[in-house]
Amino acid sequence: MGAYILRRLLLIIPTLLGIMIINFALVQFVPGGPIEQIIARAQGEGDVFQGFAGGGDEAGGGGGGSEEYAGARGLPPEFIAELEREFGFDKPPVERFFSMLWDYMRLDFGESYFRSISVIDLVIEKMPVSISLGLWSTVIAYLVSIPLGIRKAVRDGTSFDTWTSAAIIVAYAIPGFLFAILLLVLFAGGSYFQIFPLRGLTSDNWEDLSLIGKVLDYFWHIALPVLASTIAAFATLTLLTKNSFLDEIKKQYVITARAKGLPEKRVLYGHVFRNAMLIVIAGFPAVFIGVFFSGSLIIETIFSLDGLGRLGFEAAVARDYPVIFGTLFIFGLIGLVVGILSDLMYVLVDPRIDFEKREG
Repeated sequence: MGAYILRRLLLIIPTLLGIMIINFALVQFVPGGPIEQIIARAQGEGDVFQGFAGGGDEAGGGGGGSEEYAGARGLPPEFIAELEREFGFDKPPVERFFSMLWDYMRLDFGESYFRSISVIDLVIEKMPVSISLGLWSTVIAYLVSIPLGIRKAVRDGTSFDTWTSAAIIVAYAIPGFLFAILLLVLFAGGSYFQIFPLRGLTSDNWEDLSLIGKVLDYFWHIALPVLASTIAAFATLTLLTKNSFLDEIKKQYVITARAKGLPEKRVLYGHVFRNAMLIVIAGFPAVFIGVFFSGSLIIETIFSLDGLGRLGFEAAVARDYPVIFGTLFIFGLIGLVVGILSDLMYVLVDPRIDFEKREG
């Protein structure tokens, strides 16, 4: 197992390198880079470029190193050249890319072009919101979906299985953002009730609350966003659990266990559960990463939560390349490491699995 883990860890390097190369190359062809945006602001807002501090050295430089920019007429060429030097666009793309990789190897992800704060500090600042959404959504999805899926498998074909399947299909069919808007309209001061707050993760008087008050206030604010981000994962996980249990229940060892007179609970949770949960556990990283990254952008925007999803969206719109590439590198690394952890969970649940023999 140690050799397998070592190989997987070594594979992280070329995988991350491929991700960075592809995205860096794509950025070279995207119009409207940071320099063009600053030029547009300068022309639209007057002398806004005086006192500009780029803070954008070579780390994270994307596209935009052309000598002549659309709409740059009337601006001093010295100003354009200074912008290129500040952002590192006066160097060839290949040199900028390898300089960025060298900085990343030293865990130096640069500084945001427009926020005057390091990428690491930005990620740390926004992380609590996204962790709250991802963690609670995943926990609730597993706590509800696994028992429900087991019960559906045991009562397959009954009326309980039929109406719960209908509810699950409806839940799966509703997009998360549409469900989030529905929750806002119904329960957050829309056309009906104002039970939950409209935005934010905490109230304005957070610091003045007691410990219990802070906990209650936190769950009060997070209730609707978590519910909106859980619905899709809940539906998928429930059906996955049910189908996995149905496959195991039909196998010979279950029939033999029942023939020996073992109680049904012992058959289900002593024999079937461990084997059926393998695929569910294997899907845990995908569920968590999906909720943590994919669903966070829309949910955070709708509920005005200042998390990583919203940060990535704003960075893409503003062409804040250090933030884009820095977060891409960090999240890619997290996703690859979580994939290795899922294999370790496989072995923990069923020690009979040996990845080294399978690869051999």
